[in-house]
Amino acid sequence: MLWERLATAFWPLVTLLALLFACLALDLLAFVPARALLWLAAGVLVAVIAAAIWGGLRFRRVRRAEVVDRVDRTLPGRPLTALSDRAAIGGEGALWQAHLAQMQKVALTAQAVRPDAQLSRRDPFALRLVGLVALAMAMIFGGVSEMGRGVSALASTASPPGGELAPGGPSWEGWAEPPAYTRRPTIYLNALPEGERLELPKGSAVTFRLYGSGTEVTQDIGAALGDDPLAPGMRAEKSGRIEIGDRRFDVNVLPDLPPAIRAGSQPVRRADGRMVQDYQAEDDHGVVTAKAVIDLDLTGIDRRFGLAVEPEPREAVELLLPMPRNGDRKQIKGQLVQDLSRHPWANLPVKLSLQAADGIEQMASSDPMQTILPGRRFFQPLAASLIEMRRDLLWSRENAGRSSAILRAVTWQPEGFVDQRLYRELQGAVQILDNNELTEKQRDDLAEALWQAAIQLEDGGLSDALARMQQAQQKLSEAIRNGASQDEIQRLMDELKEATDAYTRMLAEQGKRDPGERFTRDQPSQTITGDQIQQMMDEIQRLMNEGRMAEAQVLLEQFNRMMENLQIRQGQGQGQGEGFGEGQQGGAMNRLSDSLREQQRLSDEAFRDMQEQFSQGQIGQPSENSGDLADRQRQLREELGQQRGLLPGQGSEDGDSAGRQLDEAGRAMEHAEQALRDGDMSGAMQRQADAIQSMREGMRALGSMMDQRQGEAGEDGEQATESQDGQRALGGQRNGSQQGQRNGEPTFDPLGRERGGNGDVIVGGDRIGEGEIDPARRARDLLDEIRRRSGQRDRSEEERGYLDRLLDRF
Repeated sequence: MLWERLATAFWPLVTLLALLFACLALDLLAFVPARALLWLAAGVLVAVIAAAIWGGLRFRRVRRAEVVDRVDRTLPGRPLTALSDRAAIGGEGALWQAHLAQMQKVALTAQAVRPDAQLSRRDPFALRLVGLVALAMAMIFGGVSEMGRGVSALASTASPPGGELAPGGPSWEGWAEPPAYTRRPTIYLNALPEGERLELPKGSAVTFRLYGSGTEVTQDIGAALGDDPLAPGMRAEKSGRIEIGDRRFDVNVLPDLPPAIRAGSQPVRRADGRMVQDYQAEDDHGVVTAKAVIDLDLTGIDRRFGLAVEPEPREAVELLLPMPRNGDRKQIKGQLVQDLSRHPWANLPVKLSLQAADGIEQMASSDPMQTILPGRRFFQPLAASLIEMRRDLLWSRENAGRSSAILRAVTWQPEGFVDQRLYRELQGAVQILDNNELTEKQRDDLAEALWQAAIQLEDGGLSDALARMQQAQQKLSEAIRNGASQDEIQRLMDELKEATDAYTRMLAEQGKRDPGERFTRDQPSQTITGDQIQQMMDEIQRLMNEGRMAEAQVLLEQFNRMMENLQIRQGQGQGQGEGFGEGQQGGAMNRLSDSLREQQRLSDEAFRDMQEQFSQGQIGQPSENSGDLADRQRQLREELGQQRGLLPGQGSEDGDSAGRQLDEAGRAMEHAEQALRDGDMSGAMQRQADAIQSMREGMRALGSMMDQRQGEAGEDGEQATESQDGQRALGGQRNGSQQGQRNGEPTFDPLGRERGGNGDVIVGGDRIGEGEIDPARRARDLLDEIRRRSGQRDRSEEERGYLDRLLDRF
């Protein structure tokens, strides 16, 4: 009843106040002319006062008798009134007592009365609902800043003509913005506690905004920025103080230390001739750029033969070092991978130094390192001679006569060891060298021709053998897709085996020329054995015999990709029994590692797709990319099934454990595929995470099995050296699961994902990559990254709001 009387009396006042609040919060007063604003404000004030007076006159206090009467009227016979009555005649006999007992029983059934202010009758135009809707819109879409502007506009109408209104808010505001390269957030000076010392990196911009007159800024920390008296600013160059109004800020300017960079051990030459150079760099605010500078070391060169003459001037080689695209650059561990085999200084003494620069272009250089510039080596005699002549011509064009004489000598009586086409090309080179003085373009073209000729001689037709093998694979794949007969498929399979044998024989012959080389697939830590190649071909043959052409097609494509990057390591896998060897396990680990990285990429793409759906308000609906992601998930699941069939160590405890984990991963991938087709990105990501975890557990079990086998081999005292090579053959996959290292570097990123290992490698200084990830440390790193991003003002308001909500939650 109290609510009914309040609502009945004051609903006009509440409606007016709700409308007024909505107008202020939605900044609707900005559309009212300044002249009419005062009259509008006066009219609203009069209406509010009138509504308050009207409500006060109509409001009546609720009395107890009214409450009892309101409840009594809802009961049959009005028992509450009856219980308070007295008998007029006849006294209070048995009949009267029975009547009271009956009324008391009815009174016990009393319930709370539902309120009814009858506002629909008193407000036939539903003005109260208009006010309620306006209030809801203001709460959702309005803001404090808009309300402040509305209040300021109303206050300005009350100012006398020509007078100034004393500011109701702060008389000044200030900001300290560190340089962008420091990645520190902007500081709002008004929010700093009184007396707190302000620490700023050197070069920070301190700016103020003054409201009204009478406020001055004095400082001694650096040069002024701009000449606007209402927006003074200064650059923080030295420690000092800033005084504004009644506030004083003691400023401590942090010096920007120069960066530091150092090279790792001597550069390593890969089997393909690429140079691999490790480096470390650090800076207090982050390294911006870094490069490697390579210059010729004339003092270390044996100045004989073609190198006896003075070299033509050539600029030093500058190679940009790989840097993280995102994240912290205060401490960086990286690896430069570059192919300099065609450079004139390849395989010659050079001086290598590293340089790094920070955000204010402070430079740091490492101590020069004297080394041999890694490049491809040639072992076929004629190919090596052509490469030497090429080097001499690029050293100086004065060697043209000497190179011409050597070319005549090495091509004398070419029958039996020089192809006729190559012989004609070399004779053409002799004519170019004899006829006239070489221009730079002629020299470079001739150097390219000599390089191609040396490659042809060194490979011994290896590229042609690879092309024949690829052609045979394509023909077999086409026959499987088109449903060719069994006889035709068998003939093409025999052709593929023959081409593969020829290709591997040539690789083996190439390996004999350089016994010191490891012939590996993709990386020095991943070996493929001849037994494993034969096993894959036998598996393809078995699948085709059983009519499982789709699975044979998938395995055939994997076999082709493997053979394109193959280099043979002879003798590996012999005498190991039942095909269970280190090379076989290494291949299984490599394929699982590739599948794991592909699953991680799919999960990342699904996450980005979910973000786009969220921004477009299409959560739960299939996107344009869902079908493609689902197809890729299906292909990855089929590839994992093939790897499951080739998994070594079946029958052993660790081998069976690895198999069960891969089966779990396959089921998780199947559920993820269905979720992607349904547009359930959240569910797909969860199942993909389950698949990744299962694959990691399978790889861990496979690595444990290899450790056990190596321990047994060590106890027998046999093949100790090969066991060490087997550890390297497993590389990052096995070691990553236990030690998290590859060539002394972590193999996992902060989220536990394995690094690829091909090309340039970057490892942050505070990464979590020690195999078994510490969840607490990972959480701290991610939280620090969220804090850093939330302080970057160049990010969108939506993104910073999302990051703030994450910080509030965690």
